[in-house]
Amino acid sequence: MKKSILFTSICLACFLSDAQTYESIKTEVALTQYKKAKEDLDKAMSNVLFAGKPEAYILKATIYASLSMEDGNKNTTAGDQLANEGDAAFKKYKEMDPTMSLLSDILYQNGPINLYSNYYSSGYIDYSNKNWEPAFSKLIKAVNYSDLLIEKKIIAVSIDTNVLILAGITAEKSKHKDDAAGFYSRLADRRITGDGFESVYRFLVSHYFGKKDFISFEKYKSFGRQLYPNSEFFTFDKIDFAVGLETSLTGKIKAVEEVLTTDPNNYKANEWMGEIIYRAFYPLKEDVAEPFDSVAMEIKMIKAFKKAAAVQPDSIDAFLYLGDHFFNKSGNIYAQIEYQASDVKKREASGTMVSKEDIAKRDLLYKRNSEAMENQKIHYEKAAAIFAKRKNLGIREKAQYRNLAGKIADYYTFKKKQAKERPADVATFEAEEKKWNDKYESIK
Repeated sequence: MKKSILFTSICLACFLSDAQTYESIKTEVALTQYKKAKEDLDKAMSNVLFAGKPEAYILKATIYASLSMEDGNKNTTAGDQLANEGDAAFKKYKEMDPTMSLLSDILYQNGPINLYSNYYSSGYIDYSNKNWEPAFSKLIKAVNYSDLLIEKKIIAVSIDTNVLILAGITAEKSKHKDDAAGFYSRLADRRITGDGFESVYRFLVSHYFGKKDFISFEKYKSFGRQLYPNSEFFTFDKIDFAVGLETSLTGKIKAVEEVLTTDPNNYKANEWMGEIIYRAFYPLKEDVAEPFDSVAMEIKMIKAFKKAAAVQPDSIDAFLYLGDHFFNKSGNIYAQIEYQASDVKKREASGTMVSKEDIAKRDLLYKRNSEAMENQKIHYEKAAAIFAKRKNLGIREKAQYRNLAGKIADYYTFKKKQAKERPADVATFEAEEKKWNDKYESIK
């Protein structure tokens, strides 16, 4: 019986000793004697009874976090180490006390507050220096502490926009795209707007299109359109994004083909297909040329433009593109004709007779040129017929109409010269030539 009483007395003494130690260290914290508090805490942690309670870890988190924000430690390697140890201690506290009941103590609230402050300020410095990965790893912790402080009503805000936007940017820059979407969507779902926030909605629209999450794509595109009505970006549809997010010719064509597989009569998709291939044939200065099967691609391009014209017969663009393609093709073939004629002439001058192969090649080039010119004329005349039905043409439309009228007139001039030994044909071509020249002069 005496042994039992003695054991109980020893346990009670230990309990009272631990409780006194907690209070003693808390007093030091309250007096901002953090270094002394750390020394006493570190000693006490060797006591299994002391270290076996959740309070030991929230006390450690509070002390280490407070030290990390002191002058001389703040935003230094030493300060980062203190914060990381405080963070580990706070995680241990949450494991031991999932309700986090001790956060009702104002003194212990300084733990997560200072951990938030440390990770935010240190992360911001890395962000400013474009050290994206370290900044992201710190700011994601700042977000977690910010969420905790809001949840526990320790800070009186409903959302921390500053830390979320920084976490989103650093996640995006460090290639953690899904994390960036998570942070940005929290802002977008609250319809946060203002300077610098349009990029949030732009990112989400592009991100979810790439994920083929078209519900989220449409959702954030709608938000962006409402909040930034003057931004053209949020008027783009799936076809625009399908093409815009691809950088290679093959990728762009594949993206449009995916749309056409389920919607073959989609006018915009067919027009895009034609335009993509047209630009491959006639690249701009800034384009990076890619090898492609010109015969197969020409067939695909012509088919796409013709389909677009069939779906939307009053559209001029498809006919203009086709007319321009055959105009350019004719010019290229005519250059080959001139080159061959010059080559044959040189060989004849040196005594080499014209071969059957030379004649066959010449005849094929003339045939191909004639076909290209005929196709050019057909599509230009179709475009002209649409222009003729329209009223109040704009400056650009008048320029297009005048330009193709001149090209059609040139076609008939060429045909008239070819038919010089056929008077009836000459008269026909001359009449068409005059009609289109008159049209050219009438368009001002």
